[in-house]
Amino acid sequence: MLTTARTVRLLMPVAALLFLGLALLIRVVDDGALRQYSGTALYASMVWAAVLFLRPRMAPAPAGAVATLFCWLVECAQLTGVPAELSARSLAARLALGVQFDPVDLAWYPVGVVPLVVLHHLVRARARPTPQPAPDDLPPPAAHPVDARQ
Repeated sequence: MLTTARTVRLLMPVAALLFLGLALLIRVVDDGALRQYSGTALYASMVWAAVLFLRPRMAPAPAGAVATLFCWLVECAQLTGVPAELSARSLAARLALGVQFDPVDLAWYPVGVVPLVVLHHLVRARARPTPQPAPDDLPPPAAHPVDARQ
């Protein structure tokens, strides 16, 4: 299967919706730590999908690094109080920026990204065509023994 930039760009919104759906499903069935930390990890997964939507040819490790760094920046921005102020006025800002800094979240963002980086790497490796030898690199045809009895 050939994975093109167009294919990646079409799949990433679907992936983000699946991550969002899973996060919402967990919110319905749990109201403890699973709800909080899975939401954090799945937020990072959605950011990873957004990174690949914007840069569909990006290699797995850089895509994961950009997604994780973005999440860490948003989390650290919560120390300023600006996201909390924006979140008080907008549900969208609350969902995207959060309200208050939680240092534990810094560890959960990679949990949502690293498995996707591994999967991304495996898909790219499988989609990469195996190199065919150039005609000059082919060994000469095997010599056929001549029957001396003729």
